[in-house]
Amino acid sequence: MDSFYDINSYNYDLPAENIAQEPAARRDESRLLVMDCQSEELRHRKFHHIVDYLEAGDLLVVNDTKVFPARLEGHKETGGKAELMLLSYPQAATDTPTAADDQWQEAIIIGLIKSSKRPKPGSRLIFGDNLTGIVEELLADGKVRVRLRFRGDLDPLLANHGRMPLPPYIRRDEEETTTDRERYQTVYASQTGAVAAPTAGLHFTDDLLASLRTKGVQIATVTLHVGYGTFAPVRVTDIRDHQIHAEFLSVSDETAQKINATKAAGKKVWAVGTTTVRALEFAADTDGKVQAKEGLCDLYIYPGYSFRVVNRLITNFHLPQSSLLFMISALAGQDRILNAYKHAIANGYRFYSYGDAMAIMV
Repeated sequence: MDSFYDINSYNYDLPAENIAQEPAARRDESRLLVMDCQSEELRHRKFHHIVDYLEAGDLLVVNDTKVFPARLEGHKETGGKAELMLLSYPQAATDTPTAADDQWQEAIIIGLIKSSKRPKPGSRLIFGDNLTGIVEELLADGKVRVRLRFRGDLDPLLANHGRMPLPPYIRRDEEETTTDRERYQTVYASQTGAVAAPTAGLHFTDDLLASLRTKGVQIATVTLHVGYGTFAPVRVTDIRDHQIHAEFLSVSDETAQKINATKAAGKKVWAVGTTTVRALEFAADTDGKVQAKEGLCDLYIYPGYSFRVVNRLITNFHLPQSSLLFMISALAGQDRILNAYKHAIANGYRFYSYGDAMAIMV
């Protein structure tokens, strides 16, 4: 087995103090490590300097998915505390998008239960007067199937009784902060459905996007609802044996046309985040032409993959032995990435969701 297929070759030592627990004071004041794969240079910049690297006619593609408060806090009918982590946005079984306040709706969802004792099938979970659940089935890997019942508009119910689904390495003594509600969300988030943020986009501000437009850079959107599987550990020795999770994606015809026109003009397509990379590569045919697409994306990118669309990537720093680390190693080379990570750690960069960013140019 070649070393770049060996899970153990994707390890690196990260001191705990390098794991960001809070976002930067300003989104675009986070640090930016620029990796130029042609010159083999690493440059230290601030994120707002990303404007210097995009040219007029280039296309910036962002993921406009919106994170919802997926961690529901409540209690069992017996009184014990219970937290239900929703793994997808509930879709009501009744076709009543503007249901009356007194009309109950139902949605079957898969979630993760956290309680002192795992509830049995038939157990009732209470999150509020207008939001309850009944455990229907215990599934593998700690998952449960729950019949969620709610009355009225679901979004404010989730906002009142739920918390933002921060990743496990961001530690909070008590509840989330008001900062988390704002900052664990991109400024352009509009399509509700994610249980994890597309974190590379967290660095952009409205002013920064305006500066890019003024420079002549186009901006396009895709939607890929980031799922809990993004945190799923890889449990195989040979990474080719890993089964990637599937996530809903939508690539519009307008975005596809912009990408194809940009490439035809010899300009660069910049993907913001690994989720955008998955969406664009999944929507591309064998000639690299992007088509409008909607459905479940299960594209797994690891070394050996030939990229059809993306050769410019803005991304955060990823966990060891993660599928996201495999992806960027496929783009820029495993040794180059691991050396850049070692350099970033030595220079005090902040890692993971609330951390700093990289710009990879191949």
